[in-house]
Amino acid sequence: MSESAITFKDVEKSFVKDNGSRQVILDKVNFSIPAGKTTVIAGGSGQGKSVTLKLVLALMRAESGQIMVAGDDITSIRGGKLKKLRTRFGVLFQGAALFDSMSVFDNVALPLRERTRKSEAEIKKLVLESLEQLELLGHEDKFPAQLSGGMKKRAGLARALQLKPEIMLFDEPTTGLDPVMTQEIYQLFARTQAQIGYTSIIVSHDIPKVFNLADQVIVLHNGNMDVFPSPEEIQWSQKTHIKEFVKTTMGEIYQSHLVE
Repeated sequence: MSESAITFKDVEKSFVKDNGSRQVILDKVNFSIPAGKTTVIAGGSGQGKSVTLKLVLALMRAESGQIMVAGDDITSIRGGKLKKLRTRFGVLFQGAALFDSMSVFDNVALPLRERTRKSEAEIKKLVLESLEQLELLGHEDKFPAQLSGGMKKRAGLARALQLKPEIMLFDEPTTGLDPVMTQEIYQLFARTQAQIGYTSIIVSHDIPKVFNLADQVIVLHNGNMDVFPSPEEIQWSQKTHIKEFVKTTMGEIYQSHLVE
């Protein structure tokens, strides 16, 4: 059995609606994210996919339960210890979240300048190596507005990888990309994970394409989570909401394959 990078234990999260009623997003859920593997979190809009990522980073707090990361319960730590624990993570946001006023080089160099004491010469070497790895060498002096959607995603990934994270969180990483560029981004994710070995958690509406990357799939529905050790196994579930999910997103027959 794989070692767990993250474990949710009886985690509950809810929000109060405008009318005063409470909407349960996670209802005492339990699951683990295997280390070094890719877990895809799927489900309809408003089911809590992005909320789950925010709970992992302690950007939101659960009402109850534990979220264990590297032996620490991230729901109960604060201050410097939380800041240190967050350095284990890299995050690629939906829109890449690049700073428009900074060049590609400066965007990618930012974590090294803010979180390390490396010299500018060391930073330049590391950044240029990353840009070459992600096929952005020669574009380092451009600004985000001068980049295509796919190039912005690659620059965002390069920045997220600078501190060598153990866990990468991807929040709707292919939003706004055409099918060809989407496939290229997925291939890029597969290559970088194989090279670096990080744990990957991907939140996406891009079903079933994103399942080609998945070692594990979690489907959120009405506060509960169904965990499947492979995308294929979703099709054999007898639960009504999973059958409906399969029908609307995966079709009659689905088989994942390795992204070349």
